[in-house]
Amino acid sequence: MKISIDIDLTPEEFRRTMGLPDVSEIQKEIVEQFRKQIAAGAEGYDPMTLMQPYLSSGINSMEAMQKSFFNMVMQQTGKESSK
Repeated sequence: MKISIDIDLTPEEFRRTMGLPDVSEIQKEIVEQFRKQIAAGAEGYDPMTLMQPYLSSGINSMEAMQKSFFNMVMQQTGKESSK
């Protein structure tokens, strides 16, 4: 037996239903900061330098998560991790 339920919600309704915070104002502020920084340094604009404060912890945590998954797979298959 297979049962399907379709729920028609807007992203805003889904966010509120799940109890997630509304971050739209923060997103608007970040975009505005990017625009100001881009306008101020349009000639020497370097997108990676602009994004570095926001990405550095994300990239490191992503690498840590990948290593963790790799180690779990190695443990389950009975192989030793070389890292």
